[in-house]
Amino acid sequence: MATIKRYPGFRQFLGTASDYVVHLSKGGVRHEGVGQAFWFRPDTSVLSEVPATDQELPVLFHAVTRDQQDVSVQSNVTYRFGDPVLASQRLDFGIFPVTGKGQEASGRQQVGAIVGQLAQSLTVDLIATLDLAEALESGIGRVRTALGALGEDARLAATGIEILGVRVLAVRPEGDVEKALRTPVRERLQAEADRATYERRAVAVERERKIAENELASQIELAARREQLVAQEGANKRREAEEAAAAALVSAKSDAERREIASTAQAGSLRRLGEAEAAKEAALMAVYANVGRDVLTALALRDAAPHLPNVGSLTVTPDLVSGLLSALTSRAAEPTADTASASNGAPATER
Repeated sequence: MATIKRYPGFRQFLGTASDYVVHLSKGGVRHEGVGQAFWFRPDTSVLSEVPATDQELPVLFHAVTRDQQDVSVQSNVTYRFGDPVLASQRLDFGIFPVTGKGQEASGRQQVGAIVGQLAQSLTVDLIATLDLAEALESGIGRVRTALGALGEDARLAATGIEILGVRVLAVRPEGDVEKALRTPVRERLQAEADRATYERRAVAVERERKIAENELASQIELAARREQLVAQEGANKRREAEEAAAAALVSAKSDAERREIASTAQAGSLRRLGEAEAAKEAALMAVYANVGRDVLTALALRDAAPHLPNVGSLTVTPDLVSGLLSALTSRAAEPTADTASASNGAPATER
């Protein structure tokens, strides 16, 4: 919006780069263009400020298809004022020089009404020739092509308006119809999702089955190997028992042979010892045969002495003394016989 400075009897206009100003004085154009700055008298001047930038006009309206279905069309029209002077003459873009406030709402509203009505007219005529399915399927492109005729409209050209572009954003049916149309697609998508879920579950079940089969095969393999291990352990134990029995048999045979050898040796030793004892006894008997009774008695007493009890006192009786004397007397007589034998030339026996 331009700035108007107030002075006594005069006003100063300071324009902007986005607005095209048209200064009329006494029916003629005194100043026009963007970024203008000039002095003017408010009682003899008329100022119009036309937007010099591109303008966007959103358009939303309803149309009825050939099969009597209501659809809403949302589009956007871009336009500009190709001839601002002509637009200021055909539309109300005047501003009040006294207050500096403009009536831009009136001119913009007029442009919006003109462009919107033209766009709606072209779109309604097109939609009326299409079924709902066609409108929803290819309506956006067809409506865009139909609205392209706005640039050739004579009224817009006479008003100084140029259409720069048209965009159709959506062609949509009523809410209930749209919901009904979405239901089959939604059901199909849900069916696809369910099928994918079932397939995923089937794949998971198949994988679980394969895993279970692998586990079972592993268990069977482990059982077979365990059976082989048990059989091998039994064979090993049986072989160990056989080896132990064979070793025990060899040891028993060795012990028996050793005992037999020892018994033979012991028997031979005992036999030789017996023979030696027998020889000893025979020699003793031969010696004892030539020994007198008193010597035998003395020897017997000697052998029995260790086995007799201790004698604390000894009593000598006359019988014992007489016996001893008799023995001594008989002993003393024996040398005489021995002397006689020696004189006869017989050899004396050594005692």
